[in-house]
Amino acid sequence: MLQTKMRRTPYIIFLLLIIGLSSCTDSVFYDKSYSFQGNKWNQEVKPDFKVQIEDTSQVYDFMITFRHTTDYPYSNCWIYLISETPNKIKAREPFEFKIAQADGSWIGNKSGTIVENVLHFRKRKFPMKGTYIFKLEQGVIQEDLEEVLDIGLRIEASNEKDL
Repeated sequence: MLQTKMRRTPYIIFLLLIIGLSSCTDSVFYDKSYSFQGNKWNQEVKPDFKVQIEDTSQVYDFMITFRHTTDYPYSNCWIYLISETPNKIKAREPFEFKIAQADGSWIGNKSGTIVENVLHFRKRKFPMKGTYIFKLEQGVIQEDLEEVLDIGLRIEASNEKDL
């Protein structure tokens, strides 16, 4: 009897693994990041992200991720999000990453010497099919923003269908 149970155990584990993996739905539509050489974000560097949209009925959640080291010298970071639609209409919007509390403690997720901050934009729709271009530009007075590792754009299918 013990030998029969031992023979079934790998099959049961395999079955549970398959059920667990199949129940996970991957809602990530787009996920790209741009790494900065020498951990410096120069004002001239404007990472861009090209997103191809076919379904204009889908609702999306956007996340901009900003990763820096614990040596980052400021408590915030201003960025501009430049959006371009397939018919070449552009918009430029400023956003602030709040990075540290007044006492100097980090607001984002910290792992070792890396801190990650995320801006969320929930329940967004694309008005037309085609290629959208998103550019990120730093909005800080200094020419080089030190101790910045990377910045990224992630777009996921929203759980909520209505706007």
